[in-house]
Amino acid sequence: MIEISKLGIIGNCRSAALISSDGSIIWSCLPDFDSPSVFAKILDEKIGGEMGIIPESGSVITQSYISRTNVLRTLFETPSGSFEMLDFMPIYPAKGGRIDPPPEIYRLLRVIKGNPVIRVNYSPKLNYAKFPTRSAMHKDYIKSITVKGDYHSIYLYTNFAHSDILEGNQIELHEDSFFLINYHQKLVKVDLDVVLQELEKTKAYWTNWVRRTRIYPLYQKEIIRSALTLKLLTYKKTGAVIASVTASLPEKIGESRNWDYRYCWLRDASMVIQILQKICHKNTAREFLRFLLNAIIHKADKLQILYGIRGEKKLFEKKLSHLKGYKNSRPVRIGNAAYSQKQNDVYGVLMDLIYSGFVDFPGSIGEREELWTTVRFIMKTVEENWSKPDRGIWEIRKERKHFVFSKVLCWVAADRGVKIAKLLKCKDYENYWAGIRDAIRADIESKGWNPDLRSYTQSYGSADMDTALLLMENVGYCSSFNPRYISTVKAIYRDLCRNGLMYRYKNSDGFGKPGSAFIVCTFWMVDSLYKTGQKKKARDLFDKLLSYANHLGLFSEAIDFETRELLGNFPLGYSHLALINTAALLNGKARKKNLSRFKKP
Repeated sequence: MIEISKLGIIGNCRSAALISSDGSIIWSCLPDFDSPSVFAKILDEKIGGEMGIIPESGSVITQSYISRTNVLRTLFETPSGSFEMLDFMPIYPAKGGRIDPPPEIYRLLRVIKGNPVIRVNYSPKLNYAKFPTRSAMHKDYIKSITVKGDYHSIYLYTNFAHSDILEGNQIELHEDSFFLINYHQKLVKVDLDVVLQELEKTKAYWTNWVRRTRIYPLYQKEIIRSALTLKLLTYKKTGAVIASVTASLPEKIGESRNWDYRYCWLRDASMVIQILQKICHKNTAREFLRFLLNAIIHKADKLQILYGIRGEKKLFEKKLSHLKGYKNSRPVRIGNAAYSQKQNDVYGVLMDLIYSGFVDFPGSIGEREELWTTVRFIMKTVEENWSKPDRGIWEIRKERKHFVFSKVLCWVAADRGVKIAKLLKCKDYENYWAGIRDAIRADIESKGWNPDLRSYTQSYGSADMDTALLLMENVGYCSSFNPRYISTVKAIYRDLCRNGLMYRYKNSDGFGKPGSAFIVCTFWMVDSLYKTGQKKKARDLFDKLLSYANHLGLFSEAIDFETRELLGNFPLGYSHLALINTAALLNGKARKKNLSRFKKP
């Protein structure tokens, strides 16, 4: 049975593939991250489709990445010999320095000892396996096509006999061999030399990228793997950064919290840019910021919480009822209806991003005037909406409430608006927006603080805890020395920590009560403990959390409290962003918090 905890990822900043610990491709969408799937066994083990390498009985299989790359190595030690399989998707600069990753998956098999015997299970199921896929042999390739519904196709190139692949015959390995899965038909001959060249150029790309990455003395291995994973989640064509490469992997087995994460969430954006700059990848941060500003720059546009990888604004949600879901966790969803939700926290995120545009990436006077127009539009929206209820950072679908963290992010929006106005010497706007900022703070302090619990709470008038409130210090609302913040950290730890892992919250949200730990929330708690003086406790919690990563150092969205099984979409960019941020903090380096140059009350 497929386990999220036993998966690896390869990719090339256009698309990606998930590979199980036994070497099977069990998820991939081509040509792009958000395209229909080619292999989807992770969402239905019977009909989803895969490409597996089946060794002899009694084989021992181990897996690792080639150092400082996203090339995955699976080692097969069989009774008849041993071989390794190197999986990668090519990425490197072409002539002129342009990087244009192709929608291709390479699998290189290298014989190490003896003559191992394998079978190949090549079973693509195109377009989410909605209808049957037929594969047929041609002179240079095997072509697979849909036989009903929308037309989809895929090509397989290999130096094995095509009949052995399609018939699942035994194959004895005597020399190096390859597979190339391509969305397009190749116009050049594919042979082993071509595959080896693609491998070496791809390895060079990743090692050079890591060489430019800032490395810290402590947790170096974890930081490098997380940085490489984050880079895999970037979409080179537009600069977008997606939350994850998967759709509908459940937060808890058998439940319906199953969402498509192949999109770009604005709430993650500030941290993405912060971390990319922190680890010395300023160009990637600049590309992402430009993508976001292009998506939200128009005056009359409704501000959204997420966008497609090309800036799409409508991400209609559908259920794929023919798929059983991961471990029978239905429904399987593609698209994401949250794009239409009202979430007031988005205003703070956007203003934060725009301020980054002014300070970190100053442009022409025309660009600055364009941004200033957007600032005034957002602040008008904040003024009209900050006092209204919304769905909150966790996208609660049950009902709207006055979520405290949403109010805090509205305060952030006004605070950044004041700073931008001051930077541009627009005194009237600076003074007016300062009044809005102060009114929001007064409202939070009077309605969001529960004196009996000595804590800020999830929403006005409630007694529910929420780990999002740990970010109040990070966004600049208060300092880590603020008595109310210190008391809130203690209350959240006391109420939401279980077996060294954190709930997001424990109250019912329309889908029942959350039953798994959110990984990013545990990183937030480590940060908060460290910044409020509980440094040993923070380090111990961090080290314990790192031990729950899978065999390749990867994290998903959530963890089962009891079994430590990874759950939710995989790998999750936000989890790895938070890991880098926390590791940098625990290294004792000066921590450049999100816009920490501002004084805090």
